Amino acid sequence: MTRFAANLTMLFTELPFLDRFAAAKAAGFTAVEYLFPYEYPKEELARRLRANGLKQVLHNLPAGDWAAGERGIACHPNRMGEFRAGVDRAITYAHALDCGQLNCLVGKVPAGVSAEVAQATLVANLRQAAGTLRSAGIRLLIEPINSYDIPGFFLTRTEQAIALLDEVASDNLFLQYDVYHAQRSEGELAATLQRHLARIGHIQVADNPGRNEPGTGEINYAFLFRHLDALGWKGYIGCEYKPRGDTGAGLGWMTELTA
Repeated sequence: MTRFAANLTMLFTELPFLDRFAAAKAAGFTAVEYLFPYEYPKEELARRLRANGLKQVLHNLPAGDWAAGERGIACHPNRMGEFRAGVDRAITYAHALDCGQLNCLVGKVPAGVSAEVAQATLVANLRQAAGTLRSAGIRLLIEPINSYDIPGFFLTRTEQAIALLDEVASDNLFLQYDVYHAQRSEGELAATLQRHLARIGHIQVADNPGRNEPGTGEINYAFLFRHLDALGWKGYIGCEYKPRGDTGAGLGWMTELTA
């Protein structure tokens, strides 16, 4: 049975962030994810999860100066110390929130840095992070992001990510497969999911164009959800989309597309 997690960065945005946990519960969700927890005390976030009977399934490693446009620093050769300190900080939050997966946004290639140097830096950082997280009982994920939404992002396609998993060669590094980003970058959604399911740690959904609710665009989500069930997907599916209107009023797609 398909299990959905509310992405609190994208859903219920009419509410203050800490109030979105209760809104997710009221809407019928049993799990949540979001970009970053670091703005809030981990004890308060854990209290909100417990109070609403929610499981946290994902958050990201620190990703540099988000407000300034940074989207991760894992491929930045002059910031390896900062990256590794961020891994340690993420672990303290993940343990407090009982969150078993952390996503690494690898970042945009810095000016003046070659693709070869960025790749070597990324591999070294991921090897270190995957090992550290294994010791902490947490899985590490990496996510390809389409180059239309984030120009210059280093990791853009599934096969590039799979090659990176092979090079890092850790049994604690997995792919985060975002259907929206994959559709924009490459298509071939069903075949790619089938080919790489064993290496996928988390799935996220939004439709295209617009990054709105599933069922509002070109992606055949009714087929795709049946396909994932047939493949035996047991994980959560993160709802990382921009509601066209009120979040709660737009949630009918979950029943309509999984019937």
